Amino acid sequence: MPRRERVMRMSVELPLWRALAGYRVLTMLYAVGLFATAYDQFVRPWTAVAYYAVLCVWTLATLPRVASAASCTRRFLAADLAVAVTGILLTPLADSHERIAGGGPTLPSIWTAGSVLAFALKGGWRWAAAASTAVAAANLAERGSPARDTVHNVILVWVASIAIGYVVEVARASERTLARALEIEAATRERERLARDIHDGVLQVLAMVQRRGAVIGGEAADLGRLAGEQEVALRTLVSGGLLPVSRVSEDAAAGAVVRAVEEPDDEGPVDLRSLLAPFAAARVSLAEPGAPVPLPRAAARELAAAVGAALDNVRAHAGPDARAWILVEDEPDGIVVTVRDDGPGIAEGRLAQAEGEGRLGVAQSIRGRLRDLGGSAELISVPGQGTEVELKVPKGAVRARGKAEKR
Repeated sequence: MPRRERVMRMSVELPLWRALAGYRVLTMLYAVGLFATAYDQFVRPWTAVAYYAVLCVWTLATLPRVASAASCTRRFLAADLAVAVTGILLTPLADSHERIAGGGPTLPSIWTAGSVLAFALKGGWRWAAAASTAVAAANLAERGSPARDTVHNVILVWVASIAIGYVVEVARASERTLARALEIEAATRERERLARDIHDGVLQVLAMVQRRGAVIGGEAADLGRLAGEQEVALRTLVSGGLLPVSRVSEDAAAGAVVRAVEEPDDEGPVDLRSLLAPFAAARVSLAEPGAPVPLPRAAARELAAAVGAALDNVRAHAGPDARAWILVEDEPDGIVVTVRDDGPGIAEGRLAQAEGEGRLGVAQSIRGRLRDLGGSAELISVPGQGTEVELKVPKGAVRARGKAEKR
């Protein structure tokens, strides 16, 4: 079944851009409302009317520009700041000197903060500092002297914009770190999947060639020795470092990008019994329910592969005369498959030693598969009394995993 690449985007900035768009509209209406309530006090009201007409058209027409960092270009930011600064400098022409000296608002009023915040969201605290400094200079020029309330408002905008810009920079760094961690997790899962597949096929064949070659002797012994060397090298490779993750350079304005490879499961559930039936043989008994045991196809394949790996271990370590039993139980909260044999059992500490040597039969082919399914693999072994492997897959975990993959 072909695999597909799943791309996830994460962005804490998008809600901030949406909030900024709403802020610009609301503060535009607020500025117009302030003017309407004090219309009679303006010495040149038509100057203010002309500016507010431009402000309203500009605010509504540029809403798509403040939808994301990608659409908010430098040219737009410069023009937007120019609209704000122009409104501040036009205030002495439209309003009376008494109102200005008494602390009256500028024509754009608090709409100006939206322009500064756009700089903060786009470029971080440095851009915010530059924009707020320009606004501060315009306010001081409009008043003619550094009045207390003017200085207070200027410092408030300056500190708030720089703080928001810094928070945005930290959020972007956190997104990149999270994206990197998720990519590493996806790469690790892919490496483990490949390691299981290699163990189930190539490594088993190489190990068999090594054993048969040693028994036959002669040239076959040399072939077996080479196969053994290749087995060791391959085990070292598949149990080594992570697979390289994608390092595609993309515009991070829309959020951090995480790429993961997944296998689609669009063929519906499958009866687990049909996948376990081929394991039944002269020395392998299969006991199963009379009713179907449905599982998503990918989960059923992984569970059946874990059962196959357990039987491979029986043949490899318990000998050709060992018997094995497979028991399938469809319980209300999960599906349990038990593989038991009558071999010599496993010595204490042998599993940890085998994992350290790169032998992934239990660590990856069995426990790794069940862990990926949200289940568990319990291994009970008593020397001289055989080994029992219990594989349990909770139904809720399988359903949740299937829904997550479809999303």
